[in-house]
Amino acid sequence: MMLNTHYYATTRLEMHKFIPEKYSRVLEIGCGCGNFSNNLRHIECEIWGIEPNKDAAKEAATKFDRVLIGNFSDLLDSIPDNYFDLVVCNDVIEHMIDHDKFFEEIKPKITQTGSFVGSIPNILYISSFYKIVIKRDWPYANEGILDRTHLRFFTYKSLKNCLLSHKYTITHYSGINSIITKGSNLRETSPLKDKIIRILTLLFIVATFGYYSDSQYLQLAFCVKKSN
Repeated sequence: MMLNTHYYATTRLEMHKFIPEKYSRVLEIGCGCGNFSNNLRHIECEIWGIEPNKDAAKEAATKFDRVLIGNFSDLLDSIPDNYFDLVVCNDVIEHMIDHDKFFEEIKPKITQTGSFVGSIPNILYISSFYKIVIKRDWPYANEGILDRTHLRFFTYKSLKNCLLSHKYTITHYSGINSIITKGSNLRETSPLKDKIIRILTLLFIVATFGYYSDSQYLQLAFCVKKSN
């Protein structure tokens, strides 16, 4: 079976700035093939991974100290409490049936001074904004913001409120992968159309006096700690 590298083998370099300076034990939920570990600053840290795809998990096992195969909720008892000082969860929460339950269940696994880092698709990204608000449609796709496997959807405001409601202290929170600076990486436009969309997005943000500035971001990213 050939893995979809778009989902399982990405390095996610844009998340590097959200990683804290110090950590020794890392848990990555939805680790794919384990390539995100290239972002870790400490070579000699203990890394655990959780991955439901067996082929991806097998490859990650060659890079991590331990890889558990399955979903987080099913493996909860196999994950030690108060053990990890860095938990990473990139583009996974949107696939969960109950994200609120997850935000509470992950807490006991993180040390008191540990960090929880993650990213989530932005439903107000300009392409989905256009489809939903302008075209009044919600066309599910095999990838991207309107991926048919997504069960939860977040905006810049709703994700921030969600983290605060679960008593996390936000240390770093922002949109990432701006279409204005990087262009589209959803692979749904030609280079010319992509350039036009970038210009129109910028004009849209300027015309609304920055009110929809978050529409430029493909994803939202955070680094939080447990509140005392």
